[in-house]
Amino acid sequence: MKIAVVATGKIGLPLATQFASMGHEVVGVDVNQALVDVINSGVEPFPGEAGLAEKLAEQVPAGKLRATTNYAEAIPDADAVVLVVPLLVDEETWQPDFKWMDAATRSLAENLTPGTLVSYETTLPVGTTRTRWKPLIEEVSGLTEGDDFHLVFSPERVLTGRVYEDLKKYPKLVGGLNEAGTKRAIEFYESVLTFDERDDLPRPNGVWDMGTAEAAEMAKLAETTYRDVNIGLANQFARYADTAGIDVYKVIDACNSQPFSHIHRPGIAVGGHCIPVYPRLYLSTDPDADIVRTARNYNATMPKYVVDRVEQTIGSLSGQRVVVLGASYRGGVKETAVSGVFPTVEELRARGAVVTVHDPVFSDSELSDLGFIAHTVGEPADVAILQADHAEYRKLGPADFPGIKLFADGRNFTDPAMWTGVPRIIIGG
Repeated sequence: MKIAVVATGKIGLPLATQFASMGHEVVGVDVNQALVDVINSGVEPFPGEAGLAEKLAEQVPAGKLRATTNYAEAIPDADAVVLVVPLLVDEETWQPDFKWMDAATRSLAENLTPGTLVSYETTLPVGTTRTRWKPLIEEVSGLTEGDDFHLVFSPERVLTGRVYEDLKKYPKLVGGLNEAGTKRAIEFYESVLTFDERDDLPRPNGVWDMGTAEAAEMAKLAETTYRDVNIGLANQFARYADTAGIDVYKVIDACNSQPFSHIHRPGIAVGGHCIPVYPRLYLSTDPDADIVRTARNYNATMPKYVVDRVEQTIGSLSGQRVVVLGASYRGGVKETAVSGVFPTVEELRARGAVVTVHDPVFSDSELSDLGFIAHTVGEPADVAILQADHAEYRKLGPADFPGIKLFADGRNFTDPAMWTGVPRIIIGG
C-alpha cells in the first residue's frame, strides 16, 4: 500500500517507520521543513525512541520512507492516510483548539482522491470524527464519505520512548462511521501492525472493532481520564496522611494487595501531552462530569502543596537558593509538555526564592530558552526539589548540593539512605 502519515513528530514518525517495516510505501507530511530534512537524511530527529534510529537508517536509503511538506506529494492515490496532528487545549477555557488539525484536514481534503481510508489517531472529544471531520472533508474535497472514501477514528495508545513495544502490547481500537469503513480500517491495521499474545485480555490481542467512532473516541478519553482521577485520589489520600502521620505508601501497597484496588502513586505533578489534557477534552462534551473536573483541579494544586511543605519545614523561602530537579514532565523523556516544573518554579519565585533548574537531558541553553537559570550539580543550594524521576537522580546526595538544608522528593523516587543527615520530605510519608 501507499500510506501517508500526517505529522511526523514523536508519535507520527515511529508510526510511519512501523508501517514501512511491514513492506508498505510511506510518505510523512509535516509543516516543519527542518524536521522533514532531518528525516530525509535518515537521521533520528529526536532522542529517546528505542529502535527509531535504526529503522530510519535502514528505510530512508532504501526508499521505503520519505518526508515532505507538500500534501500534494503524499495524499493523492494513497490507500490510507493516518493523522496524528496535535490537538491543543486552551488553558483558560479548557476548550479544544482545533487550529492545527483544521488546517491539516483542509490540506488533506484538498488533495484527497477516491478510494482512500482516512484514520484520525489524535485523541479527540467524543463526536469529533463524525460531526467535524466528515463534513469538513466532504466540503473541501467534494467527495462523499462511505462512497468515495472512508473515515475512522483509531486512537494512538503509546508512550514516547516505547512506541514500538506499545504498538504490539495493546489492542488497536477502531471505530468507523459505517460498517464498510470499519471493516476497511480493520484490514488496514492488521496489515501494518503485529501483536503480542496476551492471556489477560477478554478477547485475543489485535484490532478491536469498537462499533462506532464515538465509542473509540470515548475509550481513549476514558482510559487516560481514569489515570488522572486515580492520581487525584492518591494525592488526596497522601495529603491526609501527611496530617495524620501515616505512611500512605504502606497503605496503598496494602490496598493493592487485593485485586479490586489499584490505587496509583501520589506526586508533585501530572504532566505530559495526555493525562492532564485529555480529561479537559472529555469535559468539553460532558461538562457535568464533576469527578473529572475535581480531580484535574486537585492535581494541579500539587506543586503549590509541595512548596508549602518546604516552607513549613524551613521557614521563609525569600532569598533561599532552591534547585528544581527535572524540567521534563517525567523521567527518561526530553519533553516539557504540561510539566510540573513550570508551576513549581513560578510558586517558588513568587515566594522570593532564587530558583535554578537542573535536568540531565537538557543543555544549559535549552533550559535558558525555557525561561530557567540552569543549575550545575555541585553548586550550593539551600533546598532541592525533585520534580522529574530521572534515573540519574537516584545517585545524588547532600554532597552534590553544598549547604543544603532540605530535600523534597516530589516523586518518592530516591533512596532515603542517600540523604542521611539532611531532612527529606515526601508527599504522604
